[in-house]
Amino acid sequence: MSRYRALFRIPGFTPLFFTGSAQIAAQTVAGLGLATLVFQATGSPFLSALALFGPSLAQLLGATTLLSAADRLPPRAALAGIALFFALCTTVLAVPALPTWAVFAVLLVQGLAASLGGGVRYGLLNEILPRGEYLLGRSVTNMSSGVCQIAGFASGGLLVALISPRGAVLVGAGLHLAAALCARLGLAPRPPRAAGRPSIAETRRSNALLWSSPARRRCYLALWVPNGLIVGCESLFVPYAPGNAGLLFACGALGMLAGDTAVGRFVPARLRDRIRFPLQALLAAPFLLFAVDPGLPLAVAAVTVSAVGYGASLLHQERLMELVPEDLGGHALGLHASGMLALQGVSAALAGTLAQYTSPRTAMVILAVASLTVTLHLARADRGTRPGAHPGAPAGTPPGGVPASGARRSPRTRRRRTP
Repeated sequence: MSRYRALFRIPGFTPLFFTGSAQIAAQTVAGLGLATLVFQATGSPFLSALALFGPSLAQLLGATTLLSAADRLPPRAALAGIALFFALCTTVLAVPALPTWAVFAVLLVQGLAASLGGGVRYGLLNEILPRGEYLLGRSVTNMSSGVCQIAGFASGGLLVALISPRGAVLVGAGLHLAAALCARLGLAPRPPRAAGRPSIAETRRSNALLWSSPARRRCYLALWVPNGLIVGCESLFVPYAPGNAGLLFACGALGMLAGDTAVGRFVPARLRDRIRFPLQALLAAPFLLFAVDPGLPLAVAAVTVSAVGYGASLLHQERLMELVPEDLGGHALGLHASGMLALQGVSAALAGTLAQYTSPRTAMVILAVASLTVTLHLARADRGTRPGAHPGAPAGTPPGGVPASGARRSPRTRRRRTP
C-alpha cells in the first residue's frame, strides 16, 4: 500500500501542496470575515451566503470561456499570477465602506480567475503524479483542505471576534500572497501540456468532447450536484447559528478530513466502485435531522458525519480520470472544479432564497432531500453498466469516448511503450 510520505519525495508535489494549502486557508479566513461583514451590513441570509460561496457562480462563466488556457499556459507562472491577483482583490474587499455591489463585482472577477486556477493546479497534479498515485495524491490534497479549513474557520472566528471581520479579510489577503511566493519560488518551470492558443472556441470544443460520453456525464453530475446542494446547506451556518458558525464549519471540515483519509488510504481498489454512491448518500442523510430543530451538540454531530461523505468525490474523480484522454487532463479537472464550485454558488443562492422565505433549518432539509434524490437517481442510472464503457459507444471506442483511430496519445502513454 502506498504511503503518504512517498508523495512528498516526488519532485514538484511539495510546493504544489503548500501552494494549494495556503490558498484554501486564505479563502476560508477571508470568506468567513467577508460573509460576516455582509451580514452585519445587510442583515440578509441570502447576501451572506452569496458572499461566502457566490464567487463559485462565476466559475460557470469561466468554464465556458477561459478553461482551454489550463493546459496551454506555463503552470508555474499561471499559479503564481492567479494567487497574486487574489491577494490584490482580497485587499480591495477589506476597504472600509466598500459598497455591497462593489463587493460582489470583485467576487465575480475572483470567480473567473479561480475557474482557470483550478484547471492549472489539478492538471499539474495529474502531470506530476504517476497514474497509480493520483487517488492518494488527491486524498492528501483534500485532507490538507480539511485541515486548512478547520484551522481557517477556527482562526477566522477568533479574528472576527477579537479583532474585526475586516481584519480576517486582510489576513486572507496575506495568505494569498504567501501562496503566490510559494508557487513562484518552489515550483520548477514546465512547458504547457498542450499546444495551440487558448480560445473560447477551443474551450467549448473540449467541453463538448468531455460531455459527449454518458459515463463522463454521470461522473460530472455526481461530482457537481449532490455535493453542491449540501454546500448550500452549509452556506446557511452563519444565519442558522451566528455565534457558532465557525464551530459548525470546522466540524464539517473535520468530517471531510476523516472521509478523505479513509477513502484515500484504507479503501481497497475492489470496493471503490461499489461504495461511490452509498458514501455520497451519507452527505445528505444527517441534514434531515434539522427537521426536528436539533440542539447544538446534535447539529455538530450531524454536520461532522455528513462531511465524511465528501470522500466519495475522490472515487468519482478516479473514475473520471479513467475516462478522459490524458492530454485533456487539466481541462477535464478544471471543468470538474469549475462546475462543482458553480453548483455550490447556485446552491448557496438557492439556500439563501429558501431561508429568506422559510427558515435556515427548513432550507437545509429541502436541499438535503434534493441531494439524496439526485444521488439515488445517478446510482440507479450507473447500475448495470460495464466499468469503463458506456451505452451506445461505437466499436473501437475506449472508455474515454474518443475513437481509437483518432485518439491522441499522450507523452506519458508513449513513455510507457518505450523499452
